Amino acid sequence: MMNESEVIRSNFVRQIIDKDLANGKHSKVRTRFPPEPNGYLHIGHAKSICLNFGIAQDYDGECNLRFDDTNPEKEDIKYVESIKNDLNWLGFRWSGDIRYSSDYFDKFYEYAIELINKDLAYVDELNPEKIREYRGTLSKPGKPSPYRSRSIKENLSLFEKMRLGGFKEGEACLRAKIDMSSSFIVMRDPVLYRIRFVKHHQTGDRWCIYPMYDFTHCISDALEGITHSICTLEFQDNRRLYDWVLDNITIACQPNQYEFSRLNLEYTVMSKRKLNQLISEKLVEGWDDPRMPTISGLRRRGFTPGSIREFCKRIGVTKQENMIEFTALESCVRNDLNESALRVMAVLNPVKIIIQNYDEDKVEMLSMSNHPCKAEMGFRRVPFSREIWIERDDFREEASKQYKRLVLGQEVRLRGAYIVRAESIEKDNQGNITTIYCSYDVNTLGKKPVDKRKVKGVIHWVSVGQALSAKICLYDHLFTVSNPSTFNNFSKVINPKSLIKIQGFVEPSLITAKPEQSFQFERIGYFCIDSKTSNPKALVFNRTVALRDSWSKIQDYQ
Repeated sequence: MMNESEVIRSNFVRQIIDKDLANGKHSKVRTRFPPEPNGYLHIGHAKSICLNFGIAQDYDGECNLRFDDTNPEKEDIKYVESIKNDLNWLGFRWSGDIRYSSDYFDKFYEYAIELINKDLAYVDELNPEKIREYRGTLSKPGKPSPYRSRSIKENLSLFEKMRLGGFKEGEACLRAKIDMSSSFIVMRDPVLYRIRFVKHHQTGDRWCIYPMYDFTHCISDALEGITHSICTLEFQDNRRLYDWVLDNITIACQPNQYEFSRLNLEYTVMSKRKLNQLISEKLVEGWDDPRMPTISGLRRRGFTPGSIREFCKRIGVTKQENMIEFTALESCVRNDLNESALRVMAVLNPVKIIIQNYDEDKVEMLSMSNHPCKAEMGFRRVPFSREIWIERDDFREEASKQYKRLVLGQEVRLRGAYIVRAESIEKDNQGNITTIYCSYDVNTLGKKPVDKRKVKGVIHWVSVGQALSAKICLYDHLFTVSNPSTFNNFSKVINPKSLIKIQGFVEPSLITAKPEQSFQFERIGYFCIDSKTSNPKALVFNRTVALRDSWSKIQDYQ
């Protein structure tokens, strides 16, 4: 569940609720989160989740989880399960039983009959292309369908024929009779029902006509007693249809709809259609690919529930559309993991050190803190031996005074261990360094040198004999441009270095790491065990985010 210490920030929605409660319009707040089960939730949904569930929690109200399952062609029970899992993982709990729009199919049908009886709905036999043509444009009013003037009796009969499967798909639909000259296209006789001969994951083959979202959403809200129906700005014009439907049917409750700006995040796409395109074109591995902005992808990459909630809190709730920098999300997870992640050592681009004056058969078990600022997180035992791996970038034959790592002929401190001096090197035929030969000062384990000489640099390491081999996945932005939504051909803007896989070494304590458990690889970044592919015999770690220190961001291993 959410941390009680998380600060609540006001916004225009909360101000509306405060006013409604103060003037007695509502005595209890009820919100809802209505995802369509046609894909996985993404970080944009997280903003809506935090708003709707957060309001219910903070006002001691209720928030329903209601699946908008009116389009069975694109929906699947696997998406229902993934959405439930994501909500639980984020730390939110819905009120009562899970609800489905399909729970109200009988009611929707009754209300459609009521609109027909009031001469406010009719069966149209124009095909979908003609309906679009007749609807007009923003600068040109629509024109009535030739079927608009049918009698109530005829419409009732034809609608029953639709329900019984007497029309083929696309041959007929039920439309509201509103205003074909309205300046709002959504009010130009919108479609309320269409024909689909598709098995529904909840109702099976019982129905062959399915209601449209704009018809079902407002009625579902009213049937559930929702007080504040909160959605994104693209539904702002649809509010007129939301109110029109409720004004013209016999229903006790009439909720109000409020709109806020959707989340636009740099280097990502939020459209389910475009996310599906990435999957179908095999540009990513699937919905939970760690480069995807889906909640499951972020989770697999190592983002925490608290970091996502904090991110949603920081960006706020407004009516202003803007593009959020990806670094804002990275900052939230970095701050969270800095507090919670165990510190360990790993070497991603290894070169070997041989400490010549260290006993060949000796292995020392050194005690190291799991967190430099939290003694309660305990200590671990790390093996130290004559041969160790260090990062290749942590050694130079020659270096400036600003370089504070190992240099030939100079000393450096090994993290939690001894001071070593680089004495000589060995290279292969291509001139690459294969081995660094060192000596160590036996009296410097956890102590300064006796002669008080200053050794400024500290580098990390792992023991060659006890290190575990591990595949390291270095993730970066999936796209090379900050706003990829402007491109139809994603292949032109896919980042070829969005995933780099390397083979590195980690300390042996990580053999007990659990799926999705996060660690700080000291001086490198935050990593987690991959929940999908890692096992004790073949460890796989995903980089969540690099450390702030730019020099320690290991990027190119090709």
